[in-house]
Amino acid sequence: MKEEVEYLKASEVAKRLDVANVTVRKWLLAGLFPNAHLEETIAGKIWLIPENDLTDFVPPERGRPKKATAQE
Repeated sequence: MKEEVEYLKASEVAKRLDVANVTVRKWLLAGLFPNAHLEETIAGKIWLIPENDLTDFVPPERGRPKKATAQE
């Protein structure tokens, strides 16, 4: 029997992870939720993220990457 997958909207994922909606959309565009997909609705396209994509999700570090230090 096939397991039923629960899908969340980007705004729901943002609330669960306590980040802004735009942050989740950036992660989606970067491919951090590999099983997410866009779905066409009457109101326009929305991202749907499978709930199991959040199970082992580790948000990327915030801010700019640290500069490499020169090794002597």
